[in-house]
Amino acid sequence: MMQPQIVLLKEGTDSSQGKPQLISNINACQSVVDAVRTTLGPRGMDKLIIDRNAKATISNDGATILKLLDIVHPAAKTLVDIAKSQDAEVGDGTTSVVLLAGEFLKQIKPFVEEGVHPRIIIRAVRKSLQLCISKTNELAVKINKQNADEFRSLLEKCAATAMSSKLINQQRKFFSKMVVDAVLILDELLPLNMIGIKKVQGGGLEESLLVAGVAFKKTFSYAGFEMQPKIYKDCKIALLQIELELKAERDNAEVRVDNVREYQKIVDAEWNILYQKLQKIHESGANVVLSKLPIGDVATQYFADRDMFCAGRVPEEDLKRTLKACGGAVLTTVHDLNDSVLGKCDLFEERQIGGERFNFFQGCPNAKTSTIILRGGSEQFLEETERSLHDAIMIVRRTIKNDAVVAGGGAIEMELSKMLRDHSKNILGKEQLLIGAIAKALEIIPRQLCDNAGFDATNILNKLRQKHAQGHCWYGVDVSKEDINDNFETCVWEPAIVKVNALTAATEAACLVLSVDETIKNKKSEGAPAAPQGRGFGRPM
Repeated sequence: MMQPQIVLLKEGTDSSQGKPQLISNINACQSVVDAVRTTLGPRGMDKLIIDRNAKATISNDGATILKLLDIVHPAAKTLVDIAKSQDAEVGDGTTSVVLLAGEFLKQIKPFVEEGVHPRIIIRAVRKSLQLCISKTNELAVKINKQNADEFRSLLEKCAATAMSSKLINQQRKFFSKMVVDAVLILDELLPLNMIGIKKVQGGGLEESLLVAGVAFKKTFSYAGFEMQPKIYKDCKIALLQIELELKAERDNAEVRVDNVREYQKIVDAEWNILYQKLQKIHESGANVVLSKLPIGDVATQYFADRDMFCAGRVPEEDLKRTLKACGGAVLTTVHDLNDSVLGKCDLFEERQIGGERFNFFQGCPNAKTSTIILRGGSEQFLEETERSLHDAIMIVRRTIKNDAVVAGGGAIEMELSKMLRDHSKNILGKEQLLIGAIAKALEIIPRQLCDNAGFDATNILNKLRQKHAQGHCWYGVDVSKEDINDNFETCVWEPAIVKVNALTAATEAACLVLSVDETIKNKKSEGAPAAPQGRGFGRPM
Protein backbone atom coordinates (compact mmCIF):
# COMPACT_ATOMS: atom_id res chain seq x y z
CA MET A 1 0.00 0.00 0.00
CA MET A 2 1.37 3.44 -0.97
CA GLN A 3 2.28 5.95 1.73
CA PRO A 4 0.09 9.11 1.60
CA GLN A 5 2.11 12.11 0.37
CA ILE A 6 2.57 14.80 3.01
CA VAL A 7 2.59 18.36 1.69
CA LEU A 8 4.56 20.51 4.08
CA LEU A 9 5.39 23.58 2.02
CA LYS A 10 3.03 25.75 0.03
CA GLU A 11 2.79 25.09 -3.69
CA GLY A 12 5.40 26.87 -5.76
CA THR A 13 8.00 26.78 -2.96
CA ASP A 14 11.47 25.79 -4.16
CA SER A 15 13.55 23.80 -1.73
CA SER A 16 17.02 22.55 -2.43
CA GLN A 17 19.37 21.10 0.11
CA GLY A 18 22.53 19.19 0.82
CA LYS A 19 25.76 19.07 -1.13
CA PRO A 20 24.39 20.23 -4.53
CA GLN A 21 22.98 23.33 -2.81
CA LEU A 22 26.33 24.19 -1.24
CA ILE A 23 28.17 23.69 -4.54
CA SER A 24 25.63 25.89 -6.33
CA ASN A 25 26.15 28.67 -3.74
CA ILE A 26 29.93 28.46 -4.18
CA ASN A 27 29.52 28.71 -7.96
CA ALA A 28 27.32 31.81 -7.56
CA CYS A 29 30.02 33.47 -5.46
CA GLN A 30 32.57 32.66 -8.19
CA SER A 31 30.49 34.67 -10.69
CA VAL A 32 30.60 37.72 -8.40
CA VAL A 33 34.36 37.39 -8.03
CA ASP A 34 34.74 37.24 -11.82
CA ALA A 35 32.93 40.59 -12.06
CA VAL A 36 35.61 42.43 -10.05
CA ARG A 37 38.64 40.16 -10.54
CA THR A 38 40.26 42.28 -13.26
CA THR A 39 40.06 45.57 -11.33
CA LEU A 40 42.79 44.61 -8.82
CA GLY A 41 46.11 46.42 -8.76
CA PRO A 42 47.97 49.14 -10.65
CA ARG A 43 47.22 47.55 -14.01
CA GLY A 44 43.58 46.76 -13.16
CA MET A 45 40.87 47.46 -15.69
CA ASP A 46 37.78 49.64 -15.08
CA LYS A 47 34.14 48.64 -15.38
CA LEU A 48 31.46 50.62 -17.15
CA ILE A 49 28.09 50.05 -15.48
CA ILE A 50 24.85 51.46 -16.87
CA ASP A 51 21.87 51.52 -14.52
CA ARG A 52 18.12 51.52 -15.18
CA ASN A 53 18.08 55.26 -15.78
CA ALA A 54 20.86 54.93 -18.37
CA LYS A 55 23.35 56.63 -16.02
CA ALA A 56 26.84 55.39 -16.82
CA THR A 57 29.41 54.89 -14.05
CA ILE A 58 33.06 54.07 -14.77
CA SER A 59 34.75 52.68 -11.68
CA ASN A 60 37.66 50.64 -10.41
CA ASP A 61 36.40 50.45 -6.83
CA GLY A 62 35.20 46.97 -5.85
CA ALA A 63 32.49 48.18 -3.44
CA THR A 64 31.08 50.69 -5.95
CA ILE A 65 30.90 48.07 -8.71
CA LEU A 66 29.16 45.50 -6.49
CA LYS A 67 26.66 48.07 -5.21
CA LEU A 68 25.74 49.00 -8.76
CA LEU A 69 25.45 45.38 -9.96
CA ASP A 70 22.31 44.86 -7.85
CA ILE A 71 23.00 41.18 -7.08
CA VAL A 72 19.94 39.12 -6.07
CA HIS A 73 21.44 35.67 -5.34
CA PRO A 74 21.22 35.29 -1.54
CA ALA A 75 24.61 33.58 -1.07
CA ALA A 76 26.43 35.89 -3.48
CA LYS A 77 25.03 38.88 -1.56
CA THR A 78 27.37 38.05 1.33
CA LEU A 79 30.28 39.08 -0.89
CA VAL A 80 28.62 42.43 -1.58
CA ASP A 81 28.19 42.92 2.17
CA ILE A 82 31.84 42.25 2.98
CA ALA A 83 32.93 44.68 0.25
CA LYS A 84 30.65 47.32 1.80
CA SER A 85 31.93 46.62 5.31
CA GLN A 86 35.57 46.84 4.14
CA ASP A 87 34.74 50.16 2.46
CA ALA A 88 33.10 51.54 5.61
CA GLU A 89 35.73 50.27 8.03
CA VAL A 90 39.00 50.82 6.17
CA GLY A 91 38.05 52.45 2.87
CA ASP A 92 40.40 50.41 0.66
CA GLY A 93 40.96 46.75 -0.20
CA THR A 94 37.37 46.15 -1.34
CA THR A 95 38.39 44.12 -4.41
CA SER A 96 40.96 42.12 -2.39
CA VAL A 97 38.41 41.06 0.20
CA VAL A 98 35.97 39.73 -2.43
CA LEU A 99 38.79 37.94 -4.27
CA LEU A 100 40.03 36.28 -1.08
CA ALA A 101 36.56 35.08 -0.03
CA GLY A 102 35.90 33.70 -3.53
CA GLU A 103 39.27 31.94 -3.67
CA PHE A 104 38.81 30.38 -0.21
CA LEU A 105 35.54 28.87 -1.47
CA LYS A 106 37.09 27.77 -4.75
CA GLN A 107 39.97 25.90 -3.05
CA ILE A 108 37.58 24.29 -0.55
CA LYS A 109 35.05 23.17 -3.19
CA PRO A 110 36.82 19.84 -4.00
CA PHE A 111 36.68 18.86 -0.30
CA VAL A 112 32.95 19.60 -0.20
CA GLU A 113 32.44 17.47 -3.31
CA GLU A 114 34.33 14.59 -1.68
CA GLY A 115 31.98 14.74 1.29
CA VAL A 116 34.05 16.44 3.99
CA HIS A 117 31.62 17.87 6.52
CA PRO A 118 31.30 21.70 6.28
CA ARG A 119 31.82 22.09 10.05
CA ILE A 120 35.28 20.50 9.81
CA ILE A 121 36.13 22.86 6.95
CA ILE A 122 34.87 25.90 8.88
CA ARG A 123 37.00 24.94 11.88
CA ALA A 124 40.11 24.72 9.69
CA VAL A 125 39.34 28.05 8.01
CA ARG A 126 38.92 29.79 11.37
CA LYS A 127 42.15 28.24 12.65
CA SER A 128 43.96 29.56 9.54
CA LEU A 129 42.56 33.04 10.17
CA GLN A 130 43.88 33.11 13.76
CA LEU A 131 47.32 32.07 12.53
CA CYS A 132 47.28 34.72 9.77
CA ILE A 133 46.24 37.55 12.08
CA SER A 134 48.87 36.76 14.70
CA LYS A 135 51.55 36.46 11.96
CA THR A 136 50.50 39.79 10.37
CA ASN A 137 50.64 41.59 13.73
CA GLU A 138 54.03 40.03 14.41
CA LEU A 139 55.44 41.09 11.01
CA ALA A 140 53.89 44.59 10.90
CA VAL A 141 56.39 47.42 11.29
CA LYS A 142 55.50 50.01 13.90
CA ILE A 143 55.91 53.62 12.85
CA ASN A 144 57.82 56.16 14.84
CA LYS A 145 55.51 59.17 15.19
CA GLN A 146 58.11 61.32 16.96
CA ASN A 147 59.78 62.47 13.77
CA ALA A 148 57.10 64.53 12.02
CA ASP A 149 58.84 64.57 8.61
CA GLU A 150 59.34 60.79 8.55
CA PHE A 151 55.75 60.20 9.65
CA ARG A 152 54.47 62.54 6.94
CA SER A 153 56.48 60.84 4.20
CA LEU A 154 55.16 57.48 5.40
CA LEU A 155 51.55 58.73 5.18
CA GLU A 156 52.23 59.98 1.66
CA LYS A 157 53.58 56.56 0.67
CA CYS A 158 50.46 54.83 2.02
CA ALA A 159 48.23 57.30 0.15
CA ALA A 160 50.23 56.80 -3.07
CA THR A 161 49.92 52.99 -2.73
CA ALA A 162 46.15 53.33 -2.31
CA MET A 163 45.99 55.46 -5.48
CA SER A 164 48.35 53.33 -7.57
CA SER A 165 45.48 51.15 -8.82
CA LYS A 166 43.16 54.07 -9.52
CA LEU A 167 42.41 56.26 -12.48
CA ILE A 168 44.56 59.07 -11.05
CA ASN A 169 47.71 56.98 -10.57
CA GLN A 170 49.70 59.29 -12.91
CA GLN A 171 49.05 62.22 -10.53
CA ARG A 172 49.43 60.22 -7.32
CA LYS A 173 52.40 62.29 -6.09
CA PHE A 174 50.40 65.50 -6.45
CA PHE A 175 47.27 64.04 -4.79
CA SER A 176 49.02 62.11 -1.99
CA LYS A 177 50.48 65.42 -0.67
CA MET A 178 47.02 67.01 -0.89
CA VAL A 179 45.31 64.10 0.90
CA VAL A 180 47.87 64.03 3.74
CA ASP A 181 47.56 67.83 4.18
CA ALA A 182 43.77 67.54 4.26
CA VAL A 183 43.80 64.81 6.93
CA LEU A 184 46.47 66.45 9.09
CA ILE A 185 44.38 69.65 9.29
CA LEU A 186 41.60 67.71 11.09
CA ASP A 187 41.36 67.31 14.87
CA GLU A 188 42.19 64.13 16.85
CA LEU A 189 38.96 62.29 15.96
CA LEU A 190 39.65 62.78 12.21
CA PRO A 191 35.99 63.24 11.22
CA LEU A 192 35.55 62.42 7.54
CA ASN A 193 32.73 64.93 6.98
CA MET A 194 35.11 67.79 7.77
CA ILE A 195 36.90 67.23 4.45
CA GLY A 196 34.66 68.66 1.75
CA ILE A 197 35.18 67.57 -1.86
CA LYS A 198 33.79 69.92 -4.51
CA LYS A 199 33.87 69.02 -8.20
CA VAL A 200 34.22 71.66 -10.93
CA GLN A 201 34.28 70.50 -14.54
CA GLY A 202 36.95 71.87 -16.83
CA GLY A 203 40.70 72.34 -16.44
CA GLY A 204 43.29 69.66 -15.74
CA LEU A 205 43.61 67.43 -12.67
CA GLU A 206 46.74 69.31 -11.59
CA GLU A 207 44.63 72.47 -11.22
CA SER A 208 42.82 70.88 -8.26
CA LEU A 209 43.48 72.75 -5.03
CA LEU A 210 43.25 72.28 -1.28
CA VAL A 211 41.72 75.06 0.82
CA ALA A 212 42.70 75.07 4.50
CA GLY A 213 39.28 76.23 5.57
CA VAL A 214 35.93 76.19 3.81
CA ALA A 215 34.95 76.78 0.19
CA PHE A 216 31.51 76.33 -1.31
CA LYS A 217 29.73 77.18 -4.51
CA LYS A 218 28.00 80.57 -4.77
CA THR A 219 24.39 80.07 -3.72
CA PHE A 220 21.23 81.33 -5.40
CA SER A 221 21.21 85.14 -5.20
CA TYR A 222 18.89 88.05 -5.86
CA ALA A 223 19.44 91.42 -7.54
CA GLY A 224 21.76 93.65 -5.57
CA PHE A 225 24.22 90.80 -5.02
CA GLU A 226 26.61 92.21 -7.67
CA MET A 227 27.12 95.41 -5.65
CA GLN A 228 28.29 93.57 -2.54
CA PRO A 229 32.04 93.49 -1.81
CA LYS A 230 33.65 90.19 -2.78
CA ILE A 231 36.70 90.29 -0.52
CA TYR A 232 37.21 91.06 3.20
CA LYS A 233 40.21 90.95 5.51
CA ASP A 234 39.59 90.08 9.19
CA CYS A 235 35.93 89.46 8.58
CA LYS A 236 33.18 88.59 11.03
CA ILE A 237 30.64 85.99 9.95
CA ALA A 238 27.03 85.71 11.11
CA LEU A 239 25.68 82.15 10.76
CA LEU A 240 21.89 82.18 10.79
CA GLN A 241 18.91 79.94 10.38
CA ILE A 242 16.46 82.75 9.71
CA GLU A 243 14.47 83.59 6.62
CA LEU A 244 15.28 87.21 5.71
CA GLU A 245 12.43 87.63 3.29
CA LEU A 246 9.10 89.44 3.29
CA LYS A 247 6.59 86.90 4.48
CA ALA A 248 3.06 87.97 3.58
CA GLU A 249 1.16 87.20 6.78
CA ARG A 250 -2.04 86.82 4.78
CA ASP A 251 -0.62 83.42 3.72
CA ASN A 252 -0.45 82.29 7.33
CA ALA A 253 -3.48 83.95 8.88
CA GLU A 254 -6.72 85.55 7.85
CA VAL A 255 -6.86 89.26 8.72
CA ARG A 256 -10.15 91.17 8.19
CA VAL A 257 -9.86 94.90 7.61
CA ASP A 258 -12.50 97.34 6.52
CA ASN A 259 -10.40 100.22 5.18
CA VAL A 260 -7.14 100.84 3.32
CA ARG A 261 -5.42 102.49 6.30
CA GLU A 262 -5.73 99.32 8.36
CA TYR A 263 -4.33 97.23 5.50
CA GLN A 264 -1.40 99.67 5.15
CA LYS A 265 -0.59 99.20 8.83
CA ILE A 266 -0.32 95.43 8.30
CA VAL A 267 1.99 95.89 5.32
CA ASP A 268 4.12 98.38 7.26
CA ALA A 269 4.36 95.99 10.19
CA GLU A 270 5.68 93.25 7.90
CA TRP A 271 8.32 95.61 6.49
CA ASN A 272 9.28 96.83 9.95
CA ILE A 273 9.80 93.30 11.25
CA LEU A 274 12.20 92.60 8.37
CA TYR A 275 14.03 95.95 8.71
CA GLN A 276 14.48 95.47 12.46
CA LYS A 277 16.09 92.08 11.82
CA LEU A 278 18.39 93.53 9.17
CA GLN A 279 19.35 96.47 11.36
CA LYS A 280 20.29 94.17 14.26
CA ILE A 281 22.51 92.11 11.92
CA HIS A 282 24.18 95.29 10.63
CA GLU A 283 24.73 96.64 14.16
CA SER A 284 26.41 93.39 15.24
CA GLY A 285 29.40 94.29 13.02
CA ALA A 286 29.15 91.20 10.81
CA ASN A 287 30.62 91.56 7.29
CA VAL A 288 29.41 88.22 5.92
CA VAL A 289 25.93 86.84 6.55
CA LEU A 290 25.29 83.16 5.80
CA SER A 291 21.87 81.63 6.24
CA LYS A 292 20.54 78.14 5.71
CA LEU A 293 17.19 79.69 4.69
CA PRO A 294 16.57 82.11 1.81
CA ILE A 295 17.74 85.74 1.94
CA GLY A 296 15.35 87.80 -0.20
CA ASP A 297 15.89 90.70 -2.59
CA VAL A 298 15.12 93.45 -0.04
CA ALA A 299 17.68 92.03 2.39
CA THR A 300 20.27 91.54 -0.39
CA GLN A 301 19.92 95.19 -1.42
CA TYR A 302 20.02 96.34 2.23
CA PHE A 303 23.30 94.49 2.84
CA ALA A 304 24.77 95.75 -0.47
CA ASP A 305 24.08 99.36 0.58
CA ARG A 306 26.01 98.77 3.81
CA ASP A 307 28.98 96.97 2.20
CA MET A 308 28.03 93.57 3.59
CA PHE A 309 28.09 90.21 1.83
CA CYS A 310 25.26 87.69 2.17
CA ALA A 311 24.48 84.17 0.96
CA GLY A 312 21.19 82.38 1.55
CA ARG A 313 20.26 78.73 1.10
CA VAL A 314 23.73 77.55 2.12
CA PRO A 315 23.76 73.70 2.23
CA GLU A 316 23.72 72.39 5.79
CA GLU A 317 27.03 70.47 5.52
CA ASP A 318 28.82 73.64 4.30
CA LEU A 319 27.29 75.71 7.11
CA LYS A 320 28.45 73.08 9.64
CA ARG A 321 31.97 73.11 8.24
CA THR A 322 32.08 76.94 8.30
CA LEU A 323 30.93 76.81 11.93
CA LYS A 324 33.66 74.30 12.77
CA ALA A 325 36.36 76.36 11.04
CA CYS A 326 35.40 79.93 11.95
CA GLY A 327 33.75 79.39 15.34
CA GLY A 328 30.59 81.21 16.43
CA ALA A 329 27.14 79.64 16.51
CA VAL A 330 24.19 79.07 14.19
CA LEU A 331 21.44 81.39 15.46
CA THR A 332 17.70 81.21 15.00
CA THR A 333 17.12 84.76 16.28
CA VAL A 334 18.85 88.11 15.67
CA HIS A 335 18.31 89.45 19.19
CA ASP A 336 21.53 88.18 20.73
CA LEU A 337 24.00 88.91 17.96
CA ASN A 338 27.33 89.86 19.52
CA ASP A 339 31.03 89.10 19.00
CA SER A 340 30.90 85.87 21.00
CA VAL A 341 28.52 84.21 18.54
CA LEU A 342 30.08 85.55 15.33
CA GLY A 343 32.58 83.47 13.39
CA LYS A 344 35.91 84.99 12.35
CA CYS A 345 38.39 84.44 9.53
CA ASP A 346 41.43 86.34 8.17
CA LEU A 347 40.32 86.37 4.57
CA PHE A 348 36.99 85.95 2.85
CA GLU A 349 36.80 86.15 -0.92
CA GLU A 350 34.65 85.08 -3.81
CA ARG A 351 36.68 83.70 -6.70
CA GLN A 352 35.95 82.30 -10.11
CA ILE A 353 36.92 78.64 -10.56
CA GLY A 354 36.16 77.30 -14.01
CA GLY A 355 32.54 78.10 -14.77
CA GLU A 356 31.59 78.44 -11.09
CA ARG A 357 32.01 81.13 -8.47
CA PHE A 358 33.23 79.94 -5.07
CA ASN A 359 33.16 81.55 -1.62
CA PHE A 360 36.43 80.97 0.27
CA PHE A 361 36.96 81.31 4.01
CA GLN A 362 40.68 81.13 4.80
CA GLY A 363 42.89 81.76 7.80
CA CYS A 364 40.25 80.57 10.26
CA PRO A 365 41.27 80.57 13.96
CA ASN A 366 40.53 76.88 14.60
CA ALA A 367 40.52 75.54 11.04
CA LYS A 368 39.90 71.88 11.74
CA THR A 369 38.35 71.46 8.33
CA SER A 370 39.51 71.57 4.72
CA THR A 371 38.04 71.53 1.23
CA ILE A 372 39.44 69.86 -1.87
CA ILE A 373 38.30 71.44 -5.13
CA LEU A 374 38.69 68.92 -7.94
CA ARG A 375 39.10 69.90 -11.57
CA GLY A 376 38.85 67.56 -14.53
CA GLY A 377 37.18 66.77 -17.82
CA SER A 378 34.03 64.70 -17.74
CA GLU A 379 31.56 64.16 -14.91
CA GLN A 380 32.31 60.42 -14.65
CA PHE A 381 36.02 61.13 -14.45
CA LEU A 382 35.50 63.58 -11.58
CA GLU A 383 33.27 61.11 -9.72
CA GLU A 384 35.86 58.34 -10.05
CA THR A 385 38.57 60.77 -8.87
CA GLU A 386 36.45 61.54 -5.81
CA ARG A 387 36.06 57.80 -5.07
CA SER A 388 39.84 57.32 -5.42
CA LEU A 389 40.56 60.21 -3.06
CA HIS A 390 38.04 58.81 -0.56
CA ASP A 391 40.03 55.54 -0.47
CA ALA A 392 43.30 57.42 0.01
CA ILE A 393 41.84 59.67 2.75
CA MET A 394 40.51 56.61 4.61
CA ILE A 395 43.90 54.89 4.37
CA VAL A 396 45.74 57.93 5.77
CA ARG A 397 43.20 58.17 8.63
CA ARG A 398 43.68 54.48 9.44
CA THR A 399 47.47 54.76 9.34
CA ILE A 400 47.38 57.66 11.82
CA LYS A 401 45.08 55.69 14.16
CA ASN A 402 46.76 52.25 13.78
CA ASP A 403 50.41 53.01 13.21
CA ALA A 404 51.59 49.65 11.83
CA VAL A 405 52.31 48.94 8.16
CA VAL A 406 53.10 45.92 5.97
CA ALA A 407 54.36 45.65 2.39
CA GLY A 408 51.71 45.53 -0.34
CA GLY A 409 51.86 44.04 -3.84
CA GLY A 410 51.05 40.52 -2.64
CA ALA A 411 54.08 40.36 -0.30
CA ILE A 412 52.19 39.83 2.96
CA GLU A 413 49.84 37.27 1.32
CA MET A 414 52.82 35.21 0.06
CA GLU A 415 54.39 35.26 3.52
CA LEU A 416 51.12 34.16 5.18
CA SER A 417 50.74 31.43 2.54
CA LYS A 418 54.24 30.10 3.32
CA MET A 419 53.55 30.22 7.05
CA LEU A 420 50.28 28.24 6.68
CA ARG A 421 51.98 25.65 4.45
CA ASP A 422 54.74 25.10 6.98
CA HIS A 423 52.20 24.91 9.80
CA SER A 424 49.98 22.40 7.97
CA LYS A 425 52.86 19.92 7.74
CA ASN A 426 52.85 19.59 11.54
CA ILE A 427 49.15 18.68 11.79
CA LEU A 428 47.45 15.30 11.56
CA GLY A 429 44.17 14.53 9.81
CA LYS A 430 42.00 16.43 7.35
CA GLU A 431 43.02 19.82 8.73
CA GLN A 432 46.43 19.38 7.10
CA LEU A 433 44.90 19.41 3.61
CA LEU A 434 42.38 22.13 4.44
CA ILE A 435 44.94 24.58 5.84
CA GLY A 436 47.11 23.80 2.79
CA ALA A 437 44.14 24.77 0.58
CA ILE A 438 43.76 28.10 2.40
CA ALA A 439 47.50 28.68 1.95
CA LYS A 440 47.07 28.16 -1.79
CA ALA A 441 44.04 30.49 -1.84
CA LEU A 442 46.07 33.37 -0.37
CA GLU A 443 48.27 33.32 -3.49
CA ILE A 444 45.35 34.68 -5.53
CA ILE A 445 46.33 38.29 -4.74
CA PRO A 446 49.85 38.22 -6.29
CA ARG A 447 48.57 35.89 -9.04
CA GLN A 448 45.79 38.29 -9.99
CA LEU A 449 48.18 41.26 -9.91
CA CYS A 450 50.31 39.41 -12.48
CA ASP A 451 47.33 38.36 -14.62
CA ASN A 452 45.95 41.91 -14.73
CA ALA A 453 49.31 43.26 -15.85
CA GLY A 454 49.70 40.53 -18.49
CA PHE A 455 52.68 38.84 -16.82
CA ASP A 456 53.43 35.12 -16.59
CA ALA A 457 51.88 34.50 -13.17
CA THR A 458 53.29 30.98 -12.67
CA ASN A 459 56.84 32.13 -13.32
CA ILE A 460 56.61 35.12 -10.94
CA LEU A 461 54.89 33.09 -8.19
CA ASN A 462 57.65 30.46 -8.38
CA LYS A 463 60.25 33.20 -7.88
CA LEU A 464 58.24 34.62 -4.97
CA ARG A 465 57.89 31.20 -3.28
CA GLN A 466 61.65 30.73 -3.52
CA LYS A 467 62.38 34.17 -1.99
CA HIS A 468 59.89 33.67 0.86
CA ALA A 469 61.29 30.19 1.56
CA GLN A 470 64.73 31.83 1.91
CA GLY A 471 63.28 34.18 4.53
CA HIS A 472 62.79 37.38 2.49
CA CYS A 473 59.34 38.17 3.86
CA TRP A 474 58.66 41.45 2.01
CA TYR A 475 59.11 40.25 -1.55
CA GLY A 476 56.07 40.90 -3.77
CA VAL A 477 55.13 41.62 -7.37
CA ASP A 478 56.77 44.67 -8.97
CA VAL A 479 54.38 45.71 -11.72
CA SER A 480 56.62 48.39 -13.21
CA LYS A 481 59.56 46.00 -13.84
CA GLU A 482 57.60 42.81 -14.57
CA ASP A 483 59.54 41.06 -11.84
CA ILE A 484 59.64 40.58 -8.08
CA ASN A 485 61.00 43.12 -5.62
CA ASP A 486 61.36 43.96 -1.94
CA ASN A 487 58.19 46.02 -1.68
CA PHE A 488 59.09 47.41 1.71
CA GLU A 489 62.17 49.09 0.24
CA THR A 490 60.26 50.38 -2.80
CA CYS A 491 57.71 51.96 -0.41
CA VAL A 492 54.64 49.95 -1.48
CA TRP A 493 53.16 50.12 2.01
CA GLU A 494 49.70 49.42 3.37
CA PRO A 495 48.34 49.70 6.93
CA ALA A 496 48.30 46.29 8.63
CA ILE A 497 44.69 46.92 9.69
CA VAL A 498 43.61 46.79 6.00
CA LYS A 499 44.98 43.27 5.64
CA VAL A 500 43.66 42.05 8.98
CA ASN A 501 40.21 43.42 8.23
CA ALA A 502 40.21 41.93 4.71
CA LEU A 503 41.23 38.46 5.95
CA THR A 504 38.67 38.53 8.77
CA ALA A 505 35.80 39.63 6.52
CA ALA A 506 36.73 37.15 3.74
CA THR A 507 36.88 34.28 6.26
CA GLU A 508 33.55 35.23 7.79
CA ALA A 509 31.91 35.31 4.35
CA ALA A 510 33.40 31.94 3.35
CA CYS A 511 32.25 30.34 6.62
CA LEU A 512 28.78 31.83 6.20
CA VAL A 513 28.39 30.35 2.72
CA LEU A 514 29.73 26.99 3.91
CA SER A 515 27.32 26.83 6.84
CA VAL A 516 24.22 27.03 4.60
CA ASP A 517 23.01 23.64 3.38
CA GLU A 518 19.42 24.40 2.40
CA THR A 519 17.62 27.25 0.65
CA ILE A 520 13.85 27.57 0.71
CA LYS A 521 12.38 30.09 -1.71
CA ASN A 522 8.82 30.93 -0.91
CA LYS A 523 7.09 32.41 -3.92
CA LYS A 524 3.97 34.40 -3.08
CA SER A 525 0.95 32.57 -4.50
CA GLU A 526 -1.49 34.51 -6.65
CA GLY A 527 -3.98 36.33 -4.44
CA ALA A 528 -2.87 34.45 -1.32
CA PRO A 529 -1.46 36.26 1.70
CA ALA A 530 2.35 36.42 1.87
CA ALA A 531 4.13 33.74 3.83
CA PRO A 532 5.41 34.68 7.30
CA GLN A 533 8.71 36.49 6.82
CA GLY A 534 11.88 35.07 8.28
CA ARG A 535 11.12 31.33 8.45
CA GLY A 536 10.80 30.83 4.72
CA PHE A 537 8.04 28.20 5.21
CA GLY A 538 4.50 28.68 3.98
CA ARG A 539 1.43 27.57 5.92
CA PRO A 540 0.66 23.82 5.81
CA MET A 541 -1.95 22.97 3.18
